[in-house]
Amino acid sequence: MTKRTSAKYKLDRRMGENIWGRPKSPVNKREYGPGQHGQRRKGKMSDYGIQLRAKQKLKGYYGDVTEKQFKKNYSLASRMKGDTGQNLIGLLERRLDAVVYRAKFAPTVFSARQLVSHGHVYVNGVKCNIASRLVKPGDEVTLGKKAQEMALVMEAQSLPERDIPDYIAPDGAAKVTYTRVPTLDEVPYPVKMEPNLVVEFYSR
Repeated sequence: MTKRTSAKYKLDRRMGENIWGRPKSPVNKREYGPGQHGQRRKGKMSDYGIQLRAKQKLKGYYGDVTEKQFKKNYSLASRMKGDTGQNLIGLLERRLDAVVYRAKFAPTVFSARQLVSHGHVYVNGVKCNIASRLVKPGDEVTLGKKAQEMALVMEAQSLPERDIPDYIAPDGAAKVTYTRVPTLDEVPYPVKMEPNLVVEFYSR
C-alpha cells in the first residue's frame, strides 16, 4: 500500500517520532512502537532498514505521495545538477500541496491536498486541482473566496505550532508568492530528515 488510506498518526507510532510536530500525535503519550511487542521491539537495524525508514519518513511527511510519484521525483532529482538529496527536497517543496501547507492555508498536508483537489487553489490566477504540480519561483498561489471562509483555513492560519518559511512570501491572508527553491536547512521539518539515506536506498 503506497497511499495513506489509514490513520495518518500510525506512521508517527511506527517511526517513534512526531513527524508533523502536531500536539495530537500519539507519540506525545506513547513513544514506543505499536502492537503487542511495541515496547520490547528495539533490535539493531540493518543499513537497509535505516535507509528504508528514512524513505518512509520523508515520503509519509508529504501525505498521499505514492511510491511511483516519490520515485519519479528521485529520478528527476538525480538527473539535475548538484546534490541529489537537496534536489529531492527542493522538488518535494515545490509541490502545490506542500506550498499550500507551508503558506498556512491548511492545518495538515492532507487537508492541503484536499483543498487543491477540490479546486480551491489558484496558481497565477488559474484554478489548479493537481496537488503534485510543481510550482516555480515567482508563481503566485491564491486561495479561492469560498475557501477563505472555511473553518479549516481559519484554524490553520491561527496555528501557533509553525510559521511561514522565508521562501514563501505572504501577501495578505489568502495569497503567497513562492520566491525560491529552499535548501534542506531552510525547510521547517519538526524532525530530522535524511535525504542522503533516501538517495542511498534508491541507488543500491
